[in-house]
Amino acid sequence: MLPFMKLGLNRKTGLNRFLTSWKSPEDPTPGNCSYRIDPTGYPQLLLYKDGDPYWRAGSWTGDRWSGVPEITRAYIFNISFVNDPDEVSIMYGVIDASIITRMVVSESGSVRRSTWHDGDRRWIEYWFAPKDQCDFYGNCRPNSNCNPYDAGQFECTYLPGLEPKSLGDWNLGDGSAGCVRRGGVSVCRSGEGFVKVARVKVPDTSKARANMSLNLKECKEECLRDCSCTAYASASESLGGSGCLTWHGNLIDTRTFADSGQDLYIWVDAIELARYRKTRSLSQKATAAIILVSIFTALLLASPFLYLLVIKKRKGYNGICVVVSETDHRSHNPLTIKDRDDGPRGNRDVPLFDLSTIASATNNFSVLNKLGQGGFGSVYKGIMDNGLEIAVKRLSKLSGQGAEEFKNEVRLIAKLQHRNLVRILGCCVEEDEKMLIYEYLPNKSLDAFLFDKTRRSLLDWRKRLEIASGLARGLLYLHQDSRLRIIHRDLKASNVLLDEEMNPKTSDFGMARICGGDQIQGNTNRVVGTYGYMSPEYAMEGIFLIKFDVYSFGVLLLEIISGKRNSAYYHENPSSNLAWELWKEGNYEDVIDESMGDSCSKEEALRCIQIGLLCVQEFADDRPNMSAVVLMLANDDVALASPKRPACVFKSKHHGTNLSASDGTASLNDITVSTVEGP
Repeated sequence: MLPFMKLGLNRKTGLNRFLTSWKSPEDPTPGNCSYRIDPTGYPQLLLYKDGDPYWRAGSWTGDRWSGVPEITRAYIFNISFVNDPDEVSIMYGVIDASIITRMVVSESGSVRRSTWHDGDRRWIEYWFAPKDQCDFYGNCRPNSNCNPYDAGQFECTYLPGLEPKSLGDWNLGDGSAGCVRRGGVSVCRSGEGFVKVARVKVPDTSKARANMSLNLKECKEECLRDCSCTAYASASESLGGSGCLTWHGNLIDTRTFADSGQDLYIWVDAIELARYRKTRSLSQKATAAIILVSIFTALLLASPFLYLLVIKKRKGYNGICVVVSETDHRSHNPLTIKDRDDGPRGNRDVPLFDLSTIASATNNFSVLNKLGQGGFGSVYKGIMDNGLEIAVKRLSKLSGQGAEEFKNEVRLIAKLQHRNLVRILGCCVEEDEKMLIYEYLPNKSLDAFLFDKTRRSLLDWRKRLEIASGLARGLLYLHQDSRLRIIHRDLKASNVLLDEEMNPKTSDFGMARICGGDQIQGNTNRVVGTYGYMSPEYAMEGIFLIKFDVYSFGVLLLEIISGKRNSAYYHENPSSNLAWELWKEGNYEDVIDESMGDSCSKEEALRCIQIGLLCVQEFADDRPNMSAVVLMLANDDVALASPKRPACVFKSKHHGTNLSASDGTASLNDITVSTVEGP
């Protein structure tokens, strides 16, 4: 579908315009997938597969579809939506006539948007759906909500006033029975009310009632008057909200979004309403008390140090971070800092600890507290005065990671919040010391298990699959769902940390790069990273793409399956990739780590090997994006393409790099390089 084409139904003539997939990549006859507007109830846009709803873009909210919050009128489109007695239709124009864009429905069941890049003479994909398990229609069944952001947890949650129909199945991660009203049927008009559920895709509107003349307050009153009403929401989110949608039965296909979405108001009886009000009241009172005490304490303790702050500024203090408030140097309490170069907006305060506090917590950086050694310094375990366990990354004074990388890591991690990304607690900048303080993760890094002959058996197949899926979700957050668009550039097993439940957390953001909202690549003359995990376009030409991380993830996924470092896949001729050769010959079982024993599902392992090989294809355009990877890992029904030969990065371009070799095998793992090329 190209710009200015119309999708929808002419109600007078019955002409229905919709998008249909090909039967196969080689057969252009109509396939089994279609993308069309459903005019029943309140119109919505759906992707159908084999005649059944497969993914729901949702209803029109005034500037976007409710299930696609990232694509709005302000994106690159002039969007025209019409819903009147004559027709219901959508037409996407483009703001800039020089932009060539298209939308395609694939035979496997996905909708993809891409733009034509004239310089490279290729289509660049910028959006894809469905992207996670919560996008699949009705994934969590009636009256429940799907939340994909809590890795390792059951994604289905029950809505206010409701409970699982089968609690036993629900606790086992099976929500197929859906949810029902708690306590049976409640009495109508007896003090009932509504509980707001924020940032959601509102339920299926095919049976919803719409009244565009009502505002949100009137919509609430309308729902209260009707004893069959189960929920309400604003029909249009633009201009402060207008129009009224009410549901009168089961709520189907509701999901949570990370940063946007609509507010949905769920009907609850008087008992449930009182419970929610009490919980909210207690929370508000506790929050208010904490804020008041914190403000008073901060003012009391900060005043003696304001003089020091003034002196530092007069002396031209050149530290990376500027102190804006301080607490007692003798305690473990942090100093609050902000990055001077970030400006006043959009920053999240990062605690700054003084050197004596960190030295005390780590027993003066004792060898006994040392957790490991990295390319930029050492990592130590510490225990604060209040018993909090921390991990301290102490940068070597001879380290190549200077002020810029340090500042970059602090700035990035402070703004990121995801279950599968390591959490920063603060930093220390004093004298010539630069340190980062993280949450302590007791199981250390993934490589300590994966490549250890005795400990690797602790990672059964299910746990390895959970680790891979968690890492994929974390990367998807970086690439698409966070407020920033970030390329990590150094994903590898040693940079994946494991918490007490073996949940993975990506760490080490010193090499990460922020891209603009629509930027998908950049260039550098300073090549940094680890051979074996580097994409070829980056290692050879200094071009870093979003697909850089996809390549690294593919390498890591193959390591997780095999229990071998990626160097094991390179023989004397590094262009021959063992995993690829074994898969191509049908001997994929030789790739699977034998230590997993009977816990390994051969079918799932084969699928994951294929996903890994798709990620390490030579050309970035052939690699899937992380939304597709998450989808492929989560859903066995998603068809997989046949991978092309993987890339190989030759070392000859990077002069002066010492690669160790033994027994005729080049070791390409964990060699951090920093190469500057110029005229």
